Amino acid sequence: MSTDAHDPRRMRIEKERRRSDRYPLVIPIHLTWPGLGGQPDSAHAQGREANLHGGLLEFMDAERYPSEGTEAELTNLVSGHKSKARVSAIRRSSTGALMRVAVELLPPNEEFWGLSFQLKRTTGDLLKLEHGIKAGEIDPYVLREFRDAVDYIRKTAWAVQEWQERQIQKRDTATVIPLLVAERIRRGTHLYEALTADLKSHAIRPEATEIADLFHAIEHLYEELKQLN
Repeated sequence: MSTDAHDPRRMRIEKERRRSDRYPLVIPIHLTWPGLGGQPDSAHAQGREANLHGGLLEFMDAERYPSEGTEAELTNLVSGHKSKARVSAIRRSSTGALMRVAVELLPPNEEFWGLSFQLKRTTGDLLKLEHGIKAGEIDPYVLREFRDAVDYIRKTAWAVQEWQERQIQKRDTATVIPLLVAERIRRGTHLYEALTADLKSHAIRPEATEIADLFHAIEHLYEELKQLN
């Protein structure tokens, strides 16, 4: 089992992996691979970091794991998605204890890691786009709308990850709902402030057909809020 940091194959894999950003996550993974005597072996692990090309697995039972170069079948126990993978590296501590196992997906597949990963990746792409937009000339109004959209996606991605982690850890997932409700209230208040500013700046025209629907929605919301007192 090679641990040479200058191994050509490992350097190639690490270079390929750097083509896409890695994102932290907590995903239960089941692995099966050819064992001794041709009998299949298996183990449970947690995906702790991932990108389009592969990820880092933390094994629940350090005595059972595939050796470097082994091809295995991975199953995402949250989504049920399966993928072929190759063990590209075994990472150990200074004392030689197993830390994490790096795997390369065959072929690269972002869907395998599930919705949480896809949201994180999309959020990362949007943040990169925002940095690019800042470098150019764009109307501050449009930029503000873009930032609000990115912020909403980022918080949604966090909520998905939090829900999955609590489910894996056998914790109460219902406690995530109040956090989402509080965020929705915050967004509603922010939207009210933005609409008020639009009205004062005459960005909203009286002939806009959506005004009547907005007025009735606000009236209904007001009546519902009064019931809380």
